[in-house]
Order: sequence, then C-alpha cells, then structure tokens
Amino acid sequence: MPDLSHHARQLRELADVLEAQSGSLRDPYAPHPETWEIVSGRHTSRGQLNYAVPDALQLQRRVRRYNADSGMAHGDIVALALDIFLRAKGYPPNLKSPQAETS
Repeated sequence: MPDLSHHARQLRELADVLEAQSGSLRDPYAPHPETWEIVSGRHTSRGQLNYAVPDALQLQRRVRRYNADSGMAHGDIVALALDIFLRAKGYPPNLKSPQAETS
C-alpha cells in the first residue's frame, strides 16, 4: 500500500491556506472605505445623474423602499451601488488625496 502521509500533509496545508483566505474575504457588496467617506461627508459636492432605466426593474420604487427602511439618502444608495459595481469591473475612481491638492 502506498504511503499517503505526504499527500495528506499537502492537503492539510492547502486547507489551512484556503481557510485563512476565506477569513480575510470581505463582503463583496460592502462599500469601499474611500467611497463611504466621500458619501458620508457633509460638504461633498454632488451632481445630478440621469439615465433612462427599464421601468420593469422598478429601481425608483426599490430605492425609495430601501431609503424608508434604512434612512440612507436616495443619492447615496445609487452612488454606493454604482461605485461597487464599477470597482468590481475594474473601473475605480481617480481620487485625489486632500494632501495632494494642498501641495
């Protein structure tokens, strides 16, 4: 019978690595810390975002319901959702740090 202890040790090491990685995974729908800071800022300048979206998705109704349940502003809901989606697709914002602007 072949000695399987080497393979068992390799499998245990792999399981340990995978377990460590799963513990470090964050919620994929959690806003990026920089985005959260901008959205929650009191003096954040804002612009209007107008796009035609399918009525069948009931996005306006759903955003209003989420606002009623969470108290989060309509614009913040949309900003967070779009930022999470665009970052996931490889399109992060080009944010400038406050220190870079004053230099």
